[in-house]
Amino acid sequence: MIVLAIDQGTSGTKALLHDGDTILAVVEVPVRPLYLEGGGVEVDPHTLLNSVLEAGTLALAQVGNPPVDAVAIANQGETVMAWDPQTGAPLSPAIVWQDRRSEVICAELRDHADLLAARTGLVLDSYFSAPKMAWLRRYVTAEGVVTTTDSWLVHQLTGAFVTDATTASRSLLVDVDTLTWDRELLELFGLAQEPLPTIVRNDQIVGSTSAFGAPAPVAGLIVDQQAALVAQRCLSPGSAKCTFGTGAFLLANTGDQAVRSTQGLTTSAAWSLNEERAYCLDGQVYTAGSAVRWMVSAGLLSSPEALDAECGDTTGGAAFVPGLAGMAAPWWVSQQCGALTGLGLSTERPNLVRAVVEGLAAQVVALTRSVEAEIGAPLDRLRVDGGLTRSRVLMQAQANLLQVPVDIYPSPHATALGAATMARLALDPSLLLEDAIDHWTPEASFEPQWSADRAADTMSVWETAVQSVLSGKVQR
Repeated sequence: MIVLAIDQGTSGTKALLHDGDTILAVVEVPVRPLYLEGGGVEVDPHTLLNSVLEAGTLALAQVGNPPVDAVAIANQGETVMAWDPQTGAPLSPAIVWQDRRSEVICAELRDHADLLAARTGLVLDSYFSAPKMAWLRRYVTAEGVVTTTDSWLVHQLTGAFVTDATTASRSLLVDVDTLTWDRELLELFGLAQEPLPTIVRNDQIVGSTSAFGAPAPVAGLIVDQQAALVAQRCLSPGSAKCTFGTGAFLLANTGDQAVRSTQGLTTSAAWSLNEERAYCLDGQVYTAGSAVRWMVSAGLLSSPEALDAECGDTTGGAAFVPGLAGMAAPWWVSQQCGALTGLGLSTERPNLVRAVVEGLAAQVVALTRSVEAEIGAPLDRLRVDGGLTRSRVLMQAQANLLQVPVDIYPSPHATALGAATMARLALDPSLLLEDAIDHWTPEASFEPQWSADRAADTMSVWETAVQSVLSGKVQR
C-alpha cells in the first residue's frame, strides 16, 4: 500500500512516499511567506499549490513513478483564503496563521469570549481561522468562498468542497462536542451566509486526483500537529508531544472528552475516525524556528545550523521572552512582546543565544505545567519532533528545565507519516489505529542534567521576565 503523503506547512511543503513499512522518498519545496508591517503574514496561494505539485512529482520521480494507492494531505490548520468555487481561482492571498491583522475582529467580539470558549474549546484570538475569515470579508473581498487553505488545495486536486474535522475544530466556528458548524457562532463572525465545506472524518476518502499520475483516491486529511500526535503514538490520555517547527506546539491526548481548559490552553479534535473520536489539549509557542531565523537576521547567529556551536554555556543573567509574534497559551497576548532582559556590560553574543534557547524551552515548560494541571497528573516523558530537535543544546535545555526525559522521534517527517496513517485507515477500514501507525523507538533521549532546584530557579527568573515585559508593555 503506497501512500503519497503531503505535508503543506508554513515554510515548506514536504512530499513523502511510504509503502507501509519504509519511507521510499522525501522531497521538500520551500515556501516563503511575506511578513508585512502591522502583523500581516501572507503567501501566494499559487505558491502553495505549486509546491504541493512539485514536491509530489519529484518524490515519485525519485523511485520511478510508481502508482500510488492514496494521496494524503496534512495542512497548516488556521491559514485562510478567499477563492472562486466555480473556477478555483484565488481571490485573496493566503492569510497565514501567524497573521495578527484580525485582532480588530477579536476586539469587537470580546464580550462573547466565554461563549466561544465553552462552545469551541478555543480562545478568542486571531490565531484561529474565523477572525481571519471575517477580516478577509470586511477588508479584502466579498466574492467567492472563504475557507482554510486545505479546502482550496483539495478542490484543486479533486473538485471536492471539504475540510476535515481536526481543521474545522480550529476555526472558532464549530461545536467541539459534535464537530459540526455552529450557526450562532457563524452569525457572531458575520459568516452565517457563507457556503461552508463539508466536514469529513480523517479516515475518509474525499475524491480522486490525477495530479501525480494515474487516478488515486485522496484521503487522510488532517491538521499538521494532530498528524504528528498520531505518528508519535500519543494514543492514550495524558500522553503528549511537542513539535518544534516554525512555532512549537504541545499537544496532549485527553481521550474522548473535549476538556474545557481553565489554564489558558485550547481544546480541539485529535482525530475523528469511523469508529473512534479523540480530543487533545493544545498549547502554542508562536516563534520557535522563526526565533532562530530572527537571531540570524539580527546578527546574533551566523546561520540556523550554527545554533549549537555558537550557543554559550550560560545566559550571563539574560532571559529571553519569545513573544516576537505575541504570546499564545497560557497568556494570549496578541501584541509583539519579545524581549531580552537582564543584560549587562559583560553580556556577550553567546550568552544571548543561550538565553533564546532557554527561553524557548521555558515556554514549553510553562505549557506542560498547564497540561499537567488540567489532566491532574505529571508527564513522565515528552515526545518531540520537528527540525529544531536536531539541536542537542535545545533538547538538553528542554530536559533540564522540564525535569523529565525528552524522547526524539526518529524521523523528521512525523506530520507526513501521521497523514499517511489516516490514509491507510481510509483504504482498509478493518485496520485499528494502533496497527496503522509505524512503530518507533527514540533516536535519542535526553535525561535532565540539572537539579530540580536549578531548574526551578531558572524558570523563576524567566517567569519574572515574562511578567515584567507583559505588565509593562501590553494589555490583554
